[in-house]
Amino acid sequence: MQLTNPSPSLHNEDLAPATERKWGAFSIFNVWTSDVHSLWGYYLAASLFLLCGSFLNFVIAIGIGSLVIFFLMSLVGNAGVRTGVPFPVLARASFGTFGANAPALIRAIVACFWYGAQTAAASGAIVALLIRSPGMLEFHQTSHILGHSTLEVICYVLVWAAQLMIIQRGMETVRKFQDWAGPAVWIMMLILAIYLVIKSGTFSFGAEIPQEVLLAATRDAGVPGAPGSFAALAAVAATWITYFAALYLNFCDFSRYATDEAALRRGNLWGLPVNLLAFCLVAGVTTTAAFAVYGEVLLHPDQISAKFDSWFLALLAALTFTVATLGINVVANFVSAAFDISNTFPSKISFKGGGLIAALIALVLYPWAPWETGAAHFVNFIGSAMGPIFGIMMVDYYLIRQGKLNVNALYQEEGEFRFDGGWHVKAFVALAIGIVFSSILPTFTTLLPGWWGTYGWFFGVAIGGGTYYLLRMGAK
Repeated sequence: MQLTNPSPSLHNEDLAPATERKWGAFSIFNVWTSDVHSLWGYYLAASLFLLCGSFLNFVIAIGIGSLVIFFLMSLVGNAGVRTGVPFPVLARASFGTFGANAPALIRAIVACFWYGAQTAAASGAIVALLIRSPGMLEFHQTSHILGHSTLEVICYVLVWAAQLMIIQRGMETVRKFQDWAGPAVWIMMLILAIYLVIKSGTFSFGAEIPQEVLLAATRDAGVPGAPGSFAALAAVAATWITYFAALYLNFCDFSRYATDEAALRRGNLWGLPVNLLAFCLVAGVTTTAAFAVYGEVLLHPDQISAKFDSWFLALLAALTFTVATLGINVVANFVSAAFDISNTFPSKISFKGGGLIAALIALVLYPWAPWETGAAHFVNFIGSAMGPIFGIMMVDYYLIRQGKLNVNALYQEEGEFRFDGGWHVKAFVALAIGIVFSSILPTFTTLLPGWWGTYGWFFGVAIGGGTYYLLRMGAK
């Protein structure tokens, strides 16, 4: 749409409603292949698959979880198609024209942190390949800089620069990269699965892995209860849904470029319930076959590829894992941080400028590698605020405004969304109450039952969104 006299403090070319809409169903599908098919995504998928206890339980738990993800992504995705605006601009409708910077910066903090973590994971896959060479192994062990081996630093910077090149060329380049990377990762995953199934001589679903070994290997997945129990299956579904908490907020950064809602629906259908079930199945079968071959529960694919006798297969795997991790970084972290940071000073920071700032933050963080320390808990704590933010935004768009939004007013300082000097106090009251129950009480007190934390994101959505609705309705 054509904007009328947008305020410079709220507008730039990148934050304006999308005019070129070239993302068809295939490109939307590949948003999800890029988001899910990472080293961490594989680890979580394999863990959850094995904790289901049987194939039927897997279909039920992961299937239900994937359908819920599809529904939630459709909510925010449709808002992106209809308005054409990115997440921080959409947030102005509920949080205020300037208040929207608060949820945007929360999302940016999490994005910058995990951008560095994912870059380190991708570069680690390359390091694992290179040190198969005795000369590289010696260099890795003897040369150090910034608290890391020099080889690790070189690989990190190379991967960091590759991502920066992609994002600096704009969203159309992001689409083209995803359209190539998504299928490539799937092909490699199938090669890895077939290779190990043939080598093991068995096609099974993890029942032969001793339970104590399985629980020890998957303890970080956050799933309580015995594998296959009702408590475990409920936690599997909840963990799978919560894994996408960040994208529930900023999926409209991508859906705004979709050709129409029909293309979005088809892309989401194939990319979420269908792709997620298939991805978890392949990850679980591969991990089970690897256990039969190597006698270990190897939940990280780079651990499996490190044991390959074939240098060529190891090279192919390392490159694929690197591309996969680049994909999730661009989708889940880089694009979001670029828009979120640009939103703070639109007249001075473009999308490319925001992406550069996010990349530089990740580079500065690398010597300390906070993702390898307790800082991850802090970032996860900050990230738990995403539940209330999502609840507030969806209640505002669908229940309060009935899916109708004055897009032009999102770019006006003195318009409908000014509220109290650009801040909507009711939204921040609801956000604070939601965070108390989604983050503060389960993290710092024992007032709530132990299982509450597993479902904290859901409580955040319900309590934050519900409180916002009551506050808004009470004002009428």
